Amino acid sequence: MPNKKMKIIPARRHIGSKPMPFEEDIPKLRVAAYCRVSTEYEEQNSSYQTQVSHYTNYILNHDGWDLVKVYADDGISGTNTKKREQFNQMIKDCMAGKIDLIITKSISRFARNTLDCLQYIRKLKDKNIAVYFEKENIKTTDAKGEVLLTIMASLAQQESQSLSQNVKLGIQYRYQQGKVQVNHNWFLGYTKDEEGHLIVDPEQAKTVKRIYYEYLEGYSCKQIARRLTADGIPNGAGNTKWGNSNIASILKNEKYIGDALLQKSYTIDFLTKKRIRNQGIMPQYYIKDDHEAIIPKELFRRVQKERKRRREGIKVPCGKTRHYNNRTCFSLKVFCGRCGDIYHRVAYNYSDEHGQVVKWLCMTGHDHDLVTCHGRAISERQLK
Repeated sequence: MPNKKMKIIPARRHIGSKPMPFEEDIPKLRVAAYCRVSTEYEEQNSSYQTQVSHYTNYILNHDGWDLVKVYADDGISGTNTKKREQFNQMIKDCMAGKIDLIITKSISRFARNTLDCLQYIRKLKDKNIAVYFEKENIKTTDAKGEVLLTIMASLAQQESQSLSQNVKLGIQYRYQQGKVQVNHNWFLGYTKDEEGHLIVDPEQAKTVKRIYYEYLEGYSCKQIARRLTADGIPNGAGNTKWGNSNIASILKNEKYIGDALLQKSYTIDFLTKKRIRNQGIMPQYYIKDDHEAIIPKELFRRVQKERKRRREGIKVPCGKTRHYNNRTCFSLKVFCGRCGDIYHRVAYNYSDEHGQVVKWLCMTGHDHDLVTCHGRAISERQLK
């Protein structure tokens, strides 16, 4: 049997996603840091600027490390990663092979959502990228890393849930005390005085009154929005482009008559911060005469009655419900003397000297091209 010669090929050390041929040729680790400050209290103790400075010096002074970047989100919640732009950019750079190691202060700084935390760490481990948590002294590529990480991330999530519950109880207590909290920066018609009470903004109040009166004059929410946009009038957010929902929310808001309904919506998930409309699940509190009114109560009641009328429409003898469309002042006002259905507006365009002729026809008589009623057509000129 011939003598066999064996040559040992040493294992290649991996850095990030790149294997290196020889130990002596291994370049420096490409290290990034992530830090986040989310509350005013945290800013007083471990400020955003302090964290950035700390990690910059920490990495630069470490032999064998090269600083890639300090990724930092200022004032962003850690319960989910959707709004953390710098965090998302860091993950993108990791996937592009630009980073070998991430250093962060603690698990709660990285994520308070267990699912998010583990998902991203496993995604990074697949690329052979480690995350080191200073406070817990955990490195995710170690054997014990994921077990400890799961436990610590769960604790961090419970901490966040407890904090959320405390905040919710505090808000509930203020509601019970009848304390009204409104973000006046987004609330058209009002501002606040030195003591935090709502006071009327005279210029914005004119816009609120205009909306109410135009609605009673027959304009739809869509038409009012278009008119305000055309006139360049700013809404509560300061934008000059109005939408139907802006008008609808103003028309039904009881705060314009000086009252306040508290807890109209509530948070169902502390992680996603998703809020839903309160339809009796949580208690509500109605405070009368809390602040100065812009709209008289009688005018507000008339608007609510008109909103209901338009929403419900009119049920005609044929069994169908006809809804308000506000094309002209005759909408839902002209009825057929034969069948009782409403008349609707139809424009005929002619190429000769007659041009356009506008007539009003019975809806039943011309519903889906089936003539079932012989109520006569009438010109708009005659109606006027």
